[in-house]
Formats: sequence, C-alpha cells, structure tokens
Amino acid sequence: MTDDALLKQLEESTKDFSRHQAETLRSILQHQRGVRYLQRHLPDAGDHNLPIDTATFRRSVPLSCYDDYVDYINQLADGDKCTSDDDHDPRHLLSVDPLVCFFYSSGTSSMKPKLIPYFDSTLSKGASHIAHQGSAAVLRKFFPPRPEVNKRLVFIYADSITTTKGGFKVMAASSFPLHSSSNPNRSLFMSLSSPMEVILGSNVEHQMYCHLLCGLRNSDSIDAIHVPYAIGLIKAMRVLESKWKQLCDDIEKGFLCSVINDVRMRDSVVEVLGGPQPDLSNRIRLIFEKKDWGGILNKLWPNVRYIRSVTTGSMKQYYSKLKYYAGEVPLVGGDYFASECCVAINLDIKQPPDLTRFVMLPTAAYFEFLPFDLAENNVVGEETVDVCGVEVGKMYEVVVTTYRGFYRYRLGDIVRVVGFYNSSPLLEFVMRAPKTSYEIVTEGDLMAAIENFQLVLRNTMGMAIEIAEFTSSVDFGSSPKRLKIFIEVKDCDVILQDKLQESNLRKCCSDLEDSLGSIYKVQRNKGEISPLSLSVLKCGSFDRLLKLAIENGTPASQYKPPKIIRNPSIVDVLEENVIVTI
Repeated sequence: MTDDALLKQLEESTKDFSRHQAETLRSILQHQRGVRYLQRHLPDAGDHNLPIDTATFRRSVPLSCYDDYVDYINQLADGDKCTSDDDHDPRHLLSVDPLVCFFYSSGTSSMKPKLIPYFDSTLSKGASHIAHQGSAAVLRKFFPPRPEVNKRLVFIYADSITTTKGGFKVMAASSFPLHSSSNPNRSLFMSLSSPMEVILGSNVEHQMYCHLLCGLRNSDSIDAIHVPYAIGLIKAMRVLESKWKQLCDDIEKGFLCSVINDVRMRDSVVEVLGGPQPDLSNRIRLIFEKKDWGGILNKLWPNVRYIRSVTTGSMKQYYSKLKYYAGEVPLVGGDYFASECCVAINLDIKQPPDLTRFVMLPTAAYFEFLPFDLAENNVVGEETVDVCGVEVGKMYEVVVTTYRGFYRYRLGDIVRVVGFYNSSPLLEFVMRAPKTSYEIVTEGDLMAAIENFQLVLRNTMGMAIEIAEFTSSVDFGSSPKRLKIFIEVKDCDVILQDKLQESNLRKCCSDLEDSLGSIYKVQRNKGEISPLSLSVLKCGSFDRLLKLAIENGTPASQYKPPKIIRNPSIVDVLEENVIVTI
C-alpha cells in the first residue's frame, strides 16, 4: 500500500469513530468469546448463536488492571495445562490465538516489568499494521527519503531476552521485529549506522559507545537520529561528553579501545570503521575542542534532518536539554503506542510536547474513558463513558479491550480530550495514573516544581546548576507522612557539594514545597503531611537504578526513570547515596 493510500485509510477511519468502535468490539468478542477470562463474566460467551452487545459487555465484564491477569499470565508463561474437566488449551485462558512470546512493560516504579502476552492474532496484526505503517507514512510525508543520505543513528538495545519456564521468549516490543525477521541483516539493519552485533549486544554502556562510534564514522550519511525515549539520547550525550577523546582516538586508529570486550561487537565495529580515519578524527576533534555543546548534534552530523523521540509525559523534562543539543534540527515526537495495543497516532510530529496531540485509532482496540478528577488525584467512580460521552477539556483514564487478551483493561494513562479530529478524540497525554488515592503529588506537579527549584538554586548560588535527575517517594512510616524528594546534580564536585550544604538548600526548599501542586498544599495546610525532605545524591545514583532495572528484566530501550517510587527497596538504594538531606 502506498503512503497516500495509508494516510487516506487513516483519515477515513477517523470520520466515523463510533461505527468503527462498535465493529471493533464486535470483532474482538466474536473472535475471543470462548476464552476462559470472558466466560467467568459472560456465561453465554461460548454460544456463538448469542451475540454479545456492547451494553451487556460493559455491564457484565468489570474494569480490570494487570493484577486481574497475573495468574493467567503466569500459567501461560509456565506452560501449565488448565485443571478444569474440559482441559482447554492453556492459551485459551486469554485468547484463542497461539501465544508467540511476551513483551516487557517498562515497570520503572517497581523495578519489575510486567509481562504482556503477545498472541499471533491476524486481526490484531491488521490493526497494528495500519498504525505502525501509518506512523511511518506520516514521517515520510514530512521527511521524504533521500537515497544519497540514507543512514539512521538509532539507539536501541535488543538483547534483553529471557525465556519463561514454558519456553516462551520475553523481550521489549521494539525488539520483536529484530529477532523475528528471517533476514534482519538485509531487511532491518541496512539503513542503520550500527551493525546487528551492536544492537544485539549485552552491555548497554558498551553498546551506547559503539552506537556513537559508528554514527561518527558515518557522520556525513546520517539522515536522522532515533531513540525510543528522550532519556536515551540524554544518556548518550553524557557518554559523548565524557568519552569524546577516546572516540576520536578510535576513529583515528581504526580500532576500538580495549574496554569493549565483546568479540563479535568489536569485530563488527572495526569493519564499520574501515581502517584508520585521521582526517575524519581531526575534523570531529576540532568540533569537540571548542567545548560548545549547543547544536552539537548538527555539527557532528551536518546532514541530519530530524531527531525522533518520545518527549511527552515524564520525558518532557528532557525536552529543553535536547533542544540545546539539537540546535536547529527539529525534534520530532512519537506516537501513543502502548505494549498492550496502539492507542493514537501523532499526525503533527513537529509540535513540542506541550502542543503534541494524538488522534485516536478507532480500529486499534475498543476504547472507554474513566473520568478523572485532578483535584482529587483519582478517578470518579467506576462508570466509564464511550466516545459519545467524552467532553472536551475533561481528563480520563484510558480503558482498552484489545485483540490480544485484555478486556476493559485500565492502561494507567491519564489523558485530556482537547478536541476532535473529524470524529476521533484528540488527546493530550497528561501523566501516569496514581496507583492509590494516598499519593500526594503527581508527576506533572513534581516536574513543574523541580523546574522552578532549579531556577531558584541558580539564582541563590550564582552558578548554572543543572539538576540531572530527580524522583520522589512518600514515607508512610513518618507521622504524619512525609514526601521525600531526591535530586542528582550534574558534575557535583567537591566545590559544588560545599555550596549545596544545608544552609543554602534550606533557603530554596520552601520554594520547592510551595510549588508542589494543590493536592500537596491542601494536605500540608491541614497538617496531614510533615515538612518536605530533600536529599542531594552522589553523581551516578540514577545510573545505579538503571542497572538494577535492567538486572530485573527491564529492557534498556524502554527504561524511564521513575518520578514516583513506590518500592521501599529502591528508596533504600538512593538513601545509600545521599550527600546531604534537609
């Protein structure tokens, strides 16, 4: 299908959202009506002569969350047979389609990613194909291919694969095409600056270094830079800042430094280097020696046309830093695709995070909307509305029924309906939903407060302090409960540590507490919250969290530093790295 035909098909689907939604739900229920999960709530689901209408489905099947599926997913992962008399195929617990593998969710607040079953569903393939190919067509519309400049520098890490007890592979959704392709070298890797051995490596730090090295070797051929989440490019830039001399040396010699000890990775990168490149090394070295990192991406890769990354939600905090590195190169936004299903597509990819809007895809899944009250930081009741009931300006938690085994499933995303594209809701991603009603600050509140706090710190201390990363946790052991905020300051050397002592921090802390949003302020004024606790961490503390997450199964490409920590063991790791606390 041509790009014009794909875009026309997407456009047409948005013109009758309600009809497409009714057809999508009917298709899902007709196909999956024999699965064990649905039969628990719809006793007549197995009778193909009795159609299940939308009202019956929403009345009989309760809203669900991941915990409602854990036992089924564990059974599938273990390959256990069902114990009922009819001895159903275990794959019919959630879907009638064959189980292929599992995808990891990001799972950063708990450090343990969820397992999302991936079933070989023809119906789902059709829906996701339109979404993914439509997204690619939108990108090509803005940036038509250039045969003469055709390489992409892509920071992906596809090695995080484990195997369940039942023999099923577990991986990031983004890794699936790389591992399932019959000829990945030719079909998927030819346009990438890094060879397959780098992408499939086992050491993220070494892979990142090699991605940069291969990208620099192909500097004139790089058309675009891709990274799943903005934090991935921020980390790559930190490696670039600290390792640029070694990178230049490797290019000059045509050989890798001894630190990279993966033989297959080394050999593949040496082949990319193609022998000593003294002229290229000198050109790149001159750029670095100017120590001007503003617009550095365009200086190093002069033909790059765009940088693509998700910069909405918790990634929004990195946008200004990415703009600094990118200079005049446009930052292109991603789509709203979850591990469970595609939700919405970004048709205006050049917009900044604040103006990014997503057009819902009516054939990707069946969608419901659970009203959310920001003032209460919680959903309003258990009654959902469909597209006919949403109101512009209101916030909702997204609920999906998918082709791959989730039914009235709460995605945990809060969105705001900002309008309609034809008849499809136009969404703004607001934040991840709170896990409980006891949470006293939202991700948005925290990011806004830290942004303001950084300005106050700079003014108070008279220097360009940069908060590299931050997070928070509620200490329920304190009476009353207390919000703890942890920050890591970039280049926190001895001199800066001296300046960041208690007296200076205390001057700024009240401004931080005053910026924490209405939920926090109300409870603080009522005396229900103890004074804020602020801790400055040693450099590299958040890198430890990344390593822990990867060790627990989170794919490096999908890692997002948690803004609200709910796991006490993660808090303990941070507490071990505190420089000063007030």
